[in-house]
Amino acid sequence: MQVSNELFISMPKETEFDEAVVRPKISFWKDAWYRLRKNKVAMIGLGVILFLVVMGIIGPSLVPYSYSDEELIMKNLPPSAEHWFGTDDLGRDMFARTWHGARISLFIAVMAALIDFIIGITYGGISGYKGGRTDIVMMRIIDVLYGLPHLLLVILLLVVMSPGLTTIIVALSATGWIGMARLVRGQVMQMRNQEYVLAARTLGSSVPTIIFGHMLPNTMGAVIVQMTLTVPAAIFAEAFLSFLGLGVQAPEASWGVMANDALGTILSGHWWRLFFPGFLISITMLSFNLLGDGLRDALDPRLRR
Repeated sequence: MQVSNELFISMPKETEFDEAVVRPKISFWKDAWYRLRKNKVAMIGLGVILFLVVMGIIGPSLVPYSYSDEELIMKNLPPSAEHWFGTDDLGRDMFARTWHGARISLFIAVMAALIDFIIGITYGGISGYKGGRTDIVMMRIIDVLYGLPHLLLVILLLVVMSPGLTTIIVALSATGWIGMARLVRGQVMQMRNQEYVLAARTLGSSVPTIIFGHMLPNTMGAVIVQMTLTVPAAIFAEAFLSFLGLGVQAPEASWGVMANDALGTILSGHWWRLFFPGFLISITMLSFNLLGDGLRDALDPRLRR
């Protein structure tokens, strides 16, 4: 069969690219932020966290009372227009103490999680990528540290070192990074023989570039989830240490100190003294978990479209 030119129709030049699919160039972090914004539950968690941070900064200044001012004639007053969250057994305003405690509790938790993140990804990334004898030695060190009772080590450090915020953060971070290091090591070992890692190695990329530039970004989903678990765990650890008298020292306040002070007043009907710090601890945990789930989905490169 002979094909003639009449069987073909020439397309005009202006329609040459009509069906071309063009997507604007977008970076990894912009794409992650775009997908995080579409997750309404995660954004609610982020909003609550930002609210707690802002109230921790400006909250104590919203009332004409200091978190440490004592007025014994006004002790254990219920919430009212004068004292929004009531007062404690020393007449101190609970609203001012609650939001001042937010500064202390969130600062301790975030700093402990940040230190765990830095040490954990560095140690775990090097161990997982190097492998062999280096990995064996580094993991045996972790096994020795893991065998030490965490609570006993924390108490020992708090007893030996002078009390303060720095001491609490150092004590909580002494072995807190082990879980992060093990998680990152497992993730890196799964990736070190993949094609993009082999290509980077062939092109002469340095070890730090391969680990921190190519491999660790692909572990951010699991790492972020681990960090969101570290923050509420640090808040509870601080509360437990305060119960033992090893936490934040007077006249400073934290949610853990306030909850511990209120334990003996539950049967007396002074419910507000435990309710507000306990509620804020619970809502903080929930918010970090919701945000962590959203960040896990947003930062996972395998979910990019």
